[in-house]
Amino acid sequence: MQATEIVLPAVGEPESLRLRVRELPRPAPGQAVVRIEASGVTFAEQQMRRGKYYDMPAFPFVPGYDLVGIVEEVGPPVPGRTALSVGQRVAALTKTGGWADRVLLDAADLVPVPDGVAAADAETVVTNGATAWRMLYRTAHVRPGDTIVVHGANGGVGSVLVQLARCNGITVIGTASARNQQAVAAMGALPVDYRGDIAARVRELAPQGVAAVFDHVGGKGIKDSWRMLAPGGTLVSYGSASTRDQAGNGMITVLKLLARLGLWNVLPNRRGAHFFNLWAGKARRPEKYRAELREDLAQIFALLRSGAIEAKIDRVYPLHQASAALRHAESGTAVGKIVIVPATTTE
Repeated sequence: MQATEIVLPAVGEPESLRLRVRELPRPAPGQAVVRIEASGVTFAEQQMRRGKYYDMPAFPFVPGYDLVGIVEEVGPPVPGRTALSVGQRVAALTKTGGWADRVLLDAADLVPVPDGVAAADAETVVTNGATAWRMLYRTAHVRPGDTIVVHGANGGVGSVLVQLARCNGITVIGTASARNQQAVAAMGALPVDYRGDIAARVRELAPQGVAAVFDHVGGKGIKDSWRMLAPGGTLVSYGSASTRDQAGNGMITVLKLLARLGLWNVLPNRRGAHFFNLWAGKARRPEKYRAELREDLAQIFALLRSGAIEAKIDRVYPLHQASAALRHAESGTAVGKIVIVPATTTE
């Protein structure tokens, strides 16, 4: 069985991506071959192609942080594990490997996608949905009636954060560029132009401060995010987009951010700061991690199927145009998720 996939050979521009075909091994016990229907572009790929991702894979590798697809072949079952069915639609977090038409994965890492949810729609809430849900409810523990700030509210994670919060009765202040203000407002958030004095505007909208701030920007602006918090509030940092194009080691950037957050946590205050890592805990407690991910995605897929939240797809690219998809993601103009599909994918 052959797999067609996109390879990032070394640090380089999006146009350095290459298409290759290779033989895919047959699934061993506890494994499955998934025919990919949809993957997508995340901030991780933007960092990886610069060699700046904090958990950088070795070159060459196949990008693709997550995927949705159909189980095509399964290996012998493993006692005590739920068996997969050929033809079943599943989702997976992969970190790498999703930009392909087929992939071999551990069956334990596959999460069922319910009937009635299209592959591209489901793709928008795998990485983005798991990140948003866990930050809201497992890290910040926000509640109905709270007010939060979501930076980049028009983006992939941001748009899911806004929708999940709004359908649970949480007021959202969303930062975005001027051209994306209308899209943010349409999701039910209070839009704020990120080029202005964000902290002052947030204080106008929430004079007592906010329950949580979700910040993927990092850099100097993280100080303003901290100051927006009410007593008892939580800052959740989950990226450093502001330093994307700066020279230097990505790990150093993360370590500096962690040091700042750690300092704030030991100061005598009633606020908390956290760095969110979607993969935290998997290596240490893989079964617990998988169970929680399955639970979280099941709830998100149910909201998507019911119409409580919508799939925000900015643009769909065929697999062989992955370079263009990555270039578009880096333009900063996307509203929602950029999806990549193999040319033969149909719904």
